[in-house]
Amino acid sequence: MANTATAPRTTPVFESSKLLDNWLGNRRLTRRVFDAFPEKEFFNFSLAGMRTASGLAQELLAIGAPGIRQIVGGGEEKLTEAIDFKNSKEEFLRLWDEATEEISSLWSQLPEDAFDREIIAFGMYPGTGWSQIAYYIDNEIHHRGQAYVYLRALGIEPPFFWEK
Repeated sequence: MANTATAPRTTPVFESSKLLDNWLGNRRLTRRVFDAFPEKEFFNFSLAGMRTASGLAQELLAIGAPGIRQIVGGGEEKLTEAIDFKNSKEEFLRLWDEATEEISSLWSQLPEDAFDREIIAFGMYPGTGWSQIAYYIDNEIHHRGQAYVYLRALGIEPPFFWEK
């Protein structure tokens, strides 16, 4: 019988730079989704008692850049969701862009071993650097999906999900 075993993989499934590219693509799309909301509805519209789009946005800003800051620096970040957008979607978009720039900047300081390092994100959530980053991305996609439903309920065509 022939040996059909293959050599172990020597390159990672996801290179660090490719993971960042994926996340930044998701962030660009999420920004466009939130930007599609009329100002009033961004802060006031919700369905079935769920959070408003601005409430979802607060959580995403609270975990993205601060989470990467913790993974890079090794310290502890506080989870602060009470982010003041000053009732302005433009202020939110400015903060979103700043956070995206910070993620990109911090990523270049991320050592390869940080992905396997055990951390307790925000002093509450144990996992590895990799599992925390995967959560930040998954959570953003989840919240963006909720925002898509809101836009459709408002009669607004959301951006195509595949255009990252």
